[in-house]
Formats: sequence, structure tokens, C-alpha cells
Amino acid sequence: MKVVVSLGGIFFSDAETIKNVAEVLDELAKSCNLYVVTGGGERAREYINIARELGANEALCDYIGIALTRINAKLLISALTNAYPEPFLDYKEVAVAKVKGDEKRIAVMGGVSPGYTTDAVAAILAEFVNADLLLDVTSVDGVYDADPRIDPSAKKYDKLSPTELVALTMKGDLKAGSRIVIDPVAAKIIERSGIKTIVINGSDPRGIINAVHGKHQGTEIT
Repeated sequence: MKVVVSLGGIFFSDAETIKNVAEVLDELAKSCNLYVVTGGGERAREYINIARELGANEALCDYIGIALTRINAKLLISALTNAYPEPFLDYKEVAVAKVKGDEKRIAVMGGVSPGYTTDAVAAILAEFVNADLLLDVTSVDGVYDADPRIDPSAKKYDKLSPTELVALTMKGDLKAGSRIVIDPVAAKIIERSGIKTIVINGSDPRGIINAVHGKHQGTEIT
């Protein structure tokens, strides 16, 4: 089973948190062909905000965010026991390495190009490698019709069609460092590829394994 995990920046706040999620990913890789895309988190947003104050445009801010995602990828690789030694920089590199190498080794990558969040990168990677599952691990417990951190009346969806997901995400604001759960590009890739996608809260890393085995409290897009 091929699984692509989009790992939100919440996992990169300290060494202990990184170790905990790395243990779960190492365990999962024993039974899955595993790919991981790392987000930038609060540090990326902090640097992006500084860049904006200095007059940087959104493309440059995107590159700053990409740099932070790749640093987080290196941190995760440091904690994993069976990962490729460097973050991959594009989709083709990942696919070729997996074909030539050991399927049990974890492939890790960060951002790729401006205008694409790490969720979009994960969705494109999942499509490129014909993944069976795309798992979006975030700081919220699924997809809502509004930001539940701001609007307490926001409605959570247990299941969505890809078309419904696209309609919801088009309401978001796609800027560098955006907090939207899934961005419009990722949603469109999910729609065109038909890849089963699950959005879960990552506060307990064990939830990653549970979600792969169909046990979760998140949102399923299928």
C-alpha cells in the first residue's frame, strides 16, 4: 500500500515532538510504502511575516516558506531510522529512487515551487506515484465550512466528495503561510486523480497509523 503523508508544521516545534512522530512513521513504513511531505509551521509563518514587512512579494515569501519546509524535512530525516538521507527536491527524483531502492525506506520532501502549499505538493506526489491514500495531518480534526479556530459555529464534515472539497477551498485565501486546511490546488489534484484522502488532527501521532487502517475521527474525501 502506497501512502503519502502531508505532515503539518505542528510536528516541528521541538525535538520530542519530532521523535514521537518519527517513531510512528518508522512503524508505519514496515507495512506501507511511505512518502512524507513536511510543512513549515509557525517558524515559516514568522519568517514570511518578517519578509512581508521588509517588502518581499508573495513569490519570494513562498521561497522562504519552502526553505523552512526543507529544514523541517531534514529534522524529520534525522529522527527516522530508515529514511533516504536527504529531502527530495522534486517528484521524479522520489519516484526513481523508490523504484531503484528499498520500498521500506521513507522518502521525505518539503516544498517544491512558489504558489503550491505542502498539501498541494503532497497531492501531486500522491498522483505521481499512484498512491492508495493521501493522509493530511493537521492542527484541526477535519475539514470545516469555516475556520473552527475563529468561528465556533463552524460545521465539520465527516465525508466530502472531491467536488464539494473544491467548492469549499475556493473560499480560502491562497497566500504564503496560509492556514487553510487544504488549498484549492491540492483540492483540484485530489479531484482529478480520485485519490482517497483523509484529513485528521495530528495531536496524537498514533492517529496516523489508525487512519491508514480506517480508524479516524477526521474527514474522508472519496
